[in-house]
Amino acid sequence: MVREERAFQYVLTHATPGDPDSILDTFDVWCSKVEFISNIGPKKGKILDRLLMEHSPLTVLELGAHCGYSTVRIARSLPLGARLYSIEMDQRNAAIAEKVIRLAGFDDDTLIVNPSDEVIPQLRSDYNLERLDFVFMDHWKKCYLPDLQMLEGSGLLGKGSIILADNVLFPGAPKFLRYIRKSGLYEWRIHRATLEYSKGIRDGMAELVYQGIK
Repeated sequence: MVREERAFQYVLTHATPGDPDSILDTFDVWCSKVEFISNIGPKKGKILDRLLMEHSPLTVLELGAHCGYSTVRIARSLPLGARLYSIEMDQRNAAIAEKVIRLAGFDDDTLIVNPSDEVIPQLRSDYNLERLDFVFMDHWKKCYLPDLQMLEGSGLLGKGSIILADNVLFPGAPKFLRYIRKSGLYEWRIHRATLEYSKGIRDGMAELVYQGIK
């Protein structure tokens, strides 16, 4: 049994079905006490929560659902009528994410099991999307820059669209950071934090606000 499956079994037996907070708390207990899984975790999760509350996005794209922790974290903070599209390329993880999302009671979220570079160009035609209000990146760090540029080219980013990218300092996404500094397309800042479920490893999330083509 892979560790994501072990974590799910623990959540299934210890969390309250239909209660997103209980599911996230149970995940956090497992990941901090038993076995590390690279969820966003509770500390950086609060930054994500705050941004979602402040901006009330109606269309959200998650790149890297992994086992559904961040998907549930996002879904519980969205306003009524919002749509969440989560992409996970690993079929085994996606199957677990699907179960976690359903366990939390979020049946309307769309989980897409494919690589992000195949899905992003199809979002407009396959899902009738016209604009993304919020994008959360937590997949392969080497995909951050090409996927960001693909989103720019798709026309789905509008003025004020927010992109939040996790783990930009550890393991790190230097090309992504270099690009956002130079491109002139974004207002941006780094939220410094420690790596999820650890005390000593420094990490951070990049928050980008798309300004449009100058």
